[in-house]
Amino acid sequence: MRKLILCAAAALVSTSYAALANDSVLQGQSDPKQWVLQTGDYANTRFSQLDEINKDNVKDLQVAWTFSTGVLRGHEGSPLVVGDVMYVHTPFPNNVFALDLNNDGKILWRYEPKQDPDVIAVMCCDTVYRGLAYADGKLFLHQADTTVVALDAKSGAVLWSVVNGDPSIGETNTATVLPVKDKVIVGISGGEFGVRGSVTAYNMNTGERVWRAYSMGPDEDILVDPEKTTHLGKPVGKDSGLNTWEGDQWKIGGGTTWGWYSYDPEADLVYYGTGNPSTWNPSQRPGDNRWSMTIMARNPDTGMASWFYQMTPHDEWDYDGINEMILSDQEINGEMRKVLVHFDRNGFAYTMDRLSGELLVAEKYDPVVNWATHVEMDKNSDQYGRPQVVAQYSTAQNGEDVNTTGVCPAALGTKDQQPAAFSPRTGLHYVPTNHVCMDYEPFRVSYTAGQPYVGATLSMYPAPDSHGGMGNFIAWDATKGEIVWSLPEQFSVWSGALATAGDVVFYGTLEGYLKAVDAKTGELLYRFKTPSGIIGNVMTYEHNGKQYVGILSGVGGWAGIGLAAGLTNPNDGLGAVGGYAALSDYTSLGGQLTVFALPN
Repeated sequence: MRKLILCAAAALVSTSYAALANDSVLQGQSDPKQWVLQTGDYANTRFSQLDEINKDNVKDLQVAWTFSTGVLRGHEGSPLVVGDVMYVHTPFPNNVFALDLNNDGKILWRYEPKQDPDVIAVMCCDTVYRGLAYADGKLFLHQADTTVVALDAKSGAVLWSVVNGDPSIGETNTATVLPVKDKVIVGISGGEFGVRGSVTAYNMNTGERVWRAYSMGPDEDILVDPEKTTHLGKPVGKDSGLNTWEGDQWKIGGGTTWGWYSYDPEADLVYYGTGNPSTWNPSQRPGDNRWSMTIMARNPDTGMASWFYQMTPHDEWDYDGINEMILSDQEINGEMRKVLVHFDRNGFAYTMDRLSGELLVAEKYDPVVNWATHVEMDKNSDQYGRPQVVAQYSTAQNGEDVNTTGVCPAALGTKDQQPAAFSPRTGLHYVPTNHVCMDYEPFRVSYTAGQPYVGATLSMYPAPDSHGGMGNFIAWDATKGEIVWSLPEQFSVWSGALATAGDVVFYGTLEGYLKAVDAKTGELLYRFKTPSGIIGNVMTYEHNGKQYVGILSGVGGWAGIGLAAGLTNPNDGLGAVGGYAALSDYTSLGGQLTVFALPN
C-alpha cells in the first residue's frame, strides 16, 4: 500500500518552519474550524480535517442559512471564516461583508470600493473575483482595477492601498493574493490585451513594493540567475526570457499570472503558473515564447527564481498554465518525494519534484486530449519535457486564416482555474474538468494599448463520441498518472472541489447543484439545487461545535459569460457563448451564499 505522509498541509505547517511563513496563516490553516485562505492551506490541498459530516450522514444535509450578495455576474472563490466572523466577497465592484456567526449572520461591516466601471470592458471573461486572504488581523483584497487593499478585519477600515497595474492598457485582476511572511504576493490579468505578466510582493504592513518579477524579458526583469535558475535540471542561461521571442514582441508577450499561488515553508518557495503568450495567433510570435505557460518556483523574500518548467512551448491554443499547484509528499517509484501536482489547461497532469523541478509524471487526464500524443519523458532526448504536437491540430502549422477543427481540449482547457482538492486519506486528487473541444482560426492582429489583442476566432462544443456532456469530475492518482473514477456532467465542472476527513468530496455544477460524493468510489451521496449556477469553490468550517459547508452560487465566468453578460453571438466570449448556449435552460443569474449543516 502506498505510503503517504499524513497530509501535505500538516507537514507544511510544522512549527519548525513557522519563522519562514506567516504565523497567523499557519495557525489558521492548522485549525480546521477556520478557513483563512481560499485554497484552505499554503499547500493548496483544499482538504479539511473536519469529519462530523461524513459519507454515511451527508445525505441528511439541510440548508442552515443563506446570504444574498446583492451582486449578479459570476461568483468565484469562497468565503473565509476567522474566529466567529465570516468574510464574503463579490464580483465587481468587489464588495466585502463581515458577518457575525454568533448573531445569525448580522452584517458587522461592509466595504464597498468605488471603481471606474470602464474596467469591466477590459476584463477578459466576466467580472469574477476569486476572493480574499487573511493574515495578521488583516483582510487582503485585490480589486478588478488592480488596487490592492489591506482592511482591518475587525472594523473594515482601510489600512493601506496600492495600485498594482493600469487598466487603460488592459491590466486588471481576478485572482486572490497569497500572504507569506511579511509580504502579500499578487499577480496580474490581461493576456488578451497584450499585457506582460508579472508577480509582485508588497509589504504586508505598509503596502510598499518589495519586488516584481516579470514572466518574460531581460534577466534582471524576470529575476533569474542564468547559472542557478534551472529548467528541467539545466541552467536557463543568459537572456532566457528574450532569446525565444522575435524582436520586441516580449514587451506585449502575455504570460499573465491570474491563477493560484502555493507556498512550501520548508523549501521557502512560492509556486505559480504563467498564462498564454500574446497574441493567440502563433504565427506572429515565432519561438518557444519563454516564460509563458510556465510553472515557476521563487523565493518569497527576493523573488529570485529557483526553477522553471515550460509546459506548452509556443502555445497555439490558449492553454494558460495558471492552474493551482498542489503540494504533498507521496511515494513515486518506491521513493518518497516532495511533489507538486498541476492539472494544466493543456490536458496533461504533471507531477514534479517541487524542490528540484524534476518532471516525474505527465499524463492526459481526459482521454480525448488530442493536440499532442504525449510529453517526452526521456531525459536524453532533445525533446525532453516537451509535448509532441500532432500536426493535424497545430494552428501554427496549418497557418493563419485556416480553421483548425476538432482540437481537444478547447481553449478553456481540460481544467481552467477551478481548483482541485487532495485527500491524504485516499492519496487521490479530485479534479473538476471540462470535456470540450474546439475549432480555432488564427488571424493577424495589431497591438493597440488597451484594446483586445486576441487574433483568433473560436467555437466550442462537447467532446465527440463521448457521453454527450461537457464535463467530468474525476479522481486522479498523481503517482501513476491514472484516472481512478470519473463522473460525467452535462456542463463543465467550473466549481472548486473540497475533500474532507469524513471521506466526502464536494463540488458544484453550472446548473447550480452542490454535490457530495464518496471519496473512494465517486458514488453520489447528496445533491441540492442552489438558486444559480455554481462557479464558486466549496469550503467548510466549524462554529459552536457544528460543521458547516458553504458555497457561493452565481453563474458566470468564461463558461457562463453568455448568461452573465447577455451575449448571444455563438463566437462571442472567446468562443464560449455558443458552446454553453443550453445553460440558460437550467439556471439564471444570481448571487447567493448557501450554508449547509446536518439537522440538530
